Amino acid sequence: MKGIVFTGDRTLELMSFPDPSPGPGEVVLEMKASGMCGSDLKHYRRAKGSTQNSGIPAATHPVIAGHEPCGVVVAIGAGVATPSIREGARMMVHHYQGCTDCAHCRTGWAQLCQRQAIAVYGNNNDGGHAHFMKVPASTLVPLPDALSFTAGAAISCGTGTAYGALRRLNVSGRDTIAIFGQGPVGLSATQLAKAMGARVIALDINANRLLAASRFGADALVNPQEVDAAEAVRDFTHGVGADCTLDTSGNAAGRLAAMRCAKVWGTACFVGEGGDLTFDVSQVMLRKQLSVIGSWTFSTVGQAEAADFIVERGIAVDDLFTHRWSLEQGEEAYALFDRQADGKGVFLM
Repeated sequence: MKGIVFTGDRTLELMSFPDPSPGPGEVVLEMKASGMCGSDLKHYRRAKGSTQNSGIPAATHPVIAGHEPCGVVVAIGAGVATPSIREGARMMVHHYQGCTDCAHCRTGWAQLCQRQAIAVYGNNNDGGHAHFMKVPASTLVPLPDALSFTAGAAISCGTGTAYGALRRLNVSGRDTIAIFGQGPVGLSATQLAKAMGARVIALDINANRLLAASRFGADALVNPQEVDAAEAVRDFTHGVGADCTLDTSGNAAGRLAAMRCAKVWGTACFVGEGGDLTFDVSQVMLRKQLSVIGSWTFSTVGQAEAADFIVERGIAVDDLFTHRWSLEQGEEAYALFDRQADGKGVFLM
């Protein structure tokens, strides 16, 4: 089979790999869709020979990229007895593996495993940008029949991450939420928060992304390069500030603005990865009784819950995708994605 491998300095190669066979407890999926996520760009842009890997043990061999996999079961290893896992079943992948036995792993939070170094598909273990993918059965989450494979790919990271953060914030119709960054995760959050009943203020410095947020239901649009974000949010909320804020950018300015835009007794949530943030603790946090939380993706239970919510509310997750590619178009796809000026891309097999 063929698979996309990031080779450093914004280059990639479509390499040949043996077709995988499942071992005990494992399943092979035939890939149908594999989404492109902003965190892929860290690996795409990494210098050749670099082992920097965001605190996760780096692979020492070529690794197939892609951590938003969705496909169909084609082979099942010995010992897999889960009724939903059968040949032909439509499955998403929870893209982490831990020890499988600790309290975190047993509740679906493999990425929080404290007993061993975690495997992250598309990072230090083979991911979904290939024709087939072998994974432990414990990582599979059924894809509802009402959803496309592209929607399943989105839920497997970006859209699922947005849902997980909104659930941590307990967003409801009582709330006004300011969402910083309207890339795929931010746009997903805009869609989902609207379906939860909230008023949404969408913030981004890219006019096209703000237009997309408007189409997805945002109640107000703010470009922080044109106006003061905190002042604009206060104007929209009659001087109070947002009940909660969500930063998807991972940018220090965006994170700080998210804290400043939250009201007294409000909550700011960060999902964007990496980087440092410096702020005046007294003025920005203590004297507002501000809660600041982080949200790292979602559990297997949360992934299934997100899919069910999207079906029940009729959310058009497929509308997130602006580009559909074949594996052979990998170089073109990531060169375009690297500019971060467009929407979301997906490889279809």
